[in-house]
Amino acid sequence: MQTEGAFMTTPKSHLEIALASIPVFTNDGELDAQEFDKLLALALRDQAIDDDEKRVLGNVFKQAELGELEPAVKERIAQARRLHGIA
Repeated sequence: MQTEGAFMTTPKSHLEIALASIPVFTNDGELDAQEFDKLLALALRDQAIDDDEKRVLGNVFKQAELGELEPAVKERIAQARRLHGIA
């Protein structure tokens, strides 16, 4: 019987978001539109952003805002914060 491992096939999306954000800051230190899309898509793949995902995305956005951001990415972060209640 393999019921025990069946529930562990998909990692929590907030952990995936955190792991996916690492290259953003180790590569060039800037969040670009493609990276933003990837992180938001991970959070929205179940059609909702839960509190853990909001916390992780909020931390990623705060870190990204410490550096240079393209105006379009800056606006998309602001929009995501408004639409999804991300601090």
